[in-house]
Amino acid sequence: MKPLLIVLLLLLSPLANAVDAYQFSNPEQQAAYNSLVTELRCLVCQNQPIGDSNAELAADLRRQVYEMLQQGKSKADIQQFMTDRYGDFVLYNPPFKAKTGLLWLGPVAFLVVGLLTVFLFVRRKKTLAPVTENTEKLAAVRRLLTEKDTENLS
Repeated sequence: MKPLLIVLLLLLSPLANAVDAYQFSNPEQQAAYNSLVTELRCLVCQNQPIGDSNAELAADLRRQVYEMLQQGKSKADIQQFMTDRYGDFVLYNPPFKAKTGLLWLGPVAFLVVGLLTVFLFVRRKKTLAPVTENTEKLAAVRRLLTEKDTENLS
């Protein structure tokens, strides 16, 4: 009996993970819906699109996108509504503005600072290498001189 129950549960498990199944009257609306749910960020999960998120807010946003498409609104209208309501953070590819400049330029700035740090570190190591060789030679000469002095004194 247990193996039959396990098989039954395994067969029913994809249904437990089913996402909202919305029906559209034309393929353009379906394509716009699929595009929007992958381009809009879940505000709770923050690293998932609303189409992949199981959060209640993401489900509400998917429902809202569906209803707006049924009302005949365009993809641009829906994106504008979402950014007006939640800010540019809701978009995975926010437009370049003064507010989002850090999002676009931040990674480049970190890369430049990192490369500059590595460059200066390597350059400093190269300039310090001859100095340490000279100090080693000076130490050897001082040892020889002190040995000669101690031999002369005795």
